[in-house]
Amino acid sequence: MELGLVGQAVGMFAVTNVDDIVILALFFSQAEGRGGAARLVAGQYLGFLAILTAAILGALGAGLLPDNVIPYLGLLPLLLGLRAAWRAWRERHAGDDEPVSIAAQGPGVLAVAAVTFANGGDNIGVYVPVFTTAGTDGLVVFAAVFLILVAVWCAAGRYFATRPVIARALARWGDFVLPAVLIGIGVLILVEGGVFG
Repeated sequence: MELGLVGQAVGMFAVTNVDDIVILALFFSQAEGRGGAARLVAGQYLGFLAILTAAILGALGAGLLPDNVIPYLGLLPLLLGLRAAWRAWRERHAGDDEPVSIAAQGPGVLAVAAVTFANGGDNIGVYVPVFTTAGTDGLVVFAAVFLILVAVWCAAGRYFATRPVIARALARWGDFVLPAVLIGIGVLILVEGGVFG
């Protein structure tokens, strides 16, 4: 039964986080050096820990995030996407004598965490009912498997960002794709959550 629970946890994580690999690849394409990669991994873990905590508390009946609040998490990636678009536009139109902006260092820990948490708002809705019936031992298994798989997801994002063909495409189009993906995720979360009626 323990092996079956691990398989269920792996499947549930993969299905609910497949879109994170694309976002991580985009983030890794903008990160410079080990410091940038470490910030991304720390941000991904911080954001996912917030998702996991909210889901566990929700399963335990704490109701940390009411259902009517979850759709508004879409505002986080939407605003971050607009900010990234503004920075990309400003850097493209900046003169050669202007200093390179902090955006060139890649996204920070809190920005990655915010995007991860906002993008995982729907995950909470999936995890809560499963966690409710899993019991204490099941919660431990789910949490352990999920936290291991966050590292696997980070490695996959880094792998895709460093493949020559993908890296060239991300280098050329990443400044446009990242804001578009973040804005798209934000709008999708808002629309699917019924924010607009």
